[in-house]
Amino acid sequence: MTGIDRSTNLRFYILATIVFVVGSFVVQASSHFAINTAHYAAIEIMRKEVIMELGIFTMILQGAILAYFYPLFYRSGSPVLQGLKYGLLMGLFLGSYIALVEPAKYAVPSVGEWIAVEGLASLTQFSLYGVLLGLIHGKFGR
Repeated sequence: MTGIDRSTNLRFYILATIVFVVGSFVVQASSHFAINTAHYAAIEIMRKEVIMELGIFTMILQGAILAYFYPLFYRSGSPVLQGLKYGLLMGLFLGSYIALVEPAKYAVPSVGEWIAVEGLASLTQFSLYGVLLGLIHGKFGR
């Protein structure tokens, strides 16, 4: 993001981080507490009371890192398409852990169901983030 003033740059990073946190929370909370409740209830290692502060802190940290690296990824073209590509790439990177490694470590009821549920949630989360990130970058980042 060369050639733009510091306040615009800061606005981009703050908005991009907030969008990640809000989008991630909406997608993951919907998956955990509304759409796939039976899936998560069947996992014996799940906490009855989640530690929300750790989840929110992680989303802020991830959002800030993803926002920082996006301008290095973006070259030219449609901001929305570039954002979607970045979101999918980062979703593949970050989502592969939860979708593929966790069922390899923990006794989940169904490995196939785990991969499908977590893979779809990650795909949704990072596609949404990528599109919104592209829109923000188109407005503040160029």
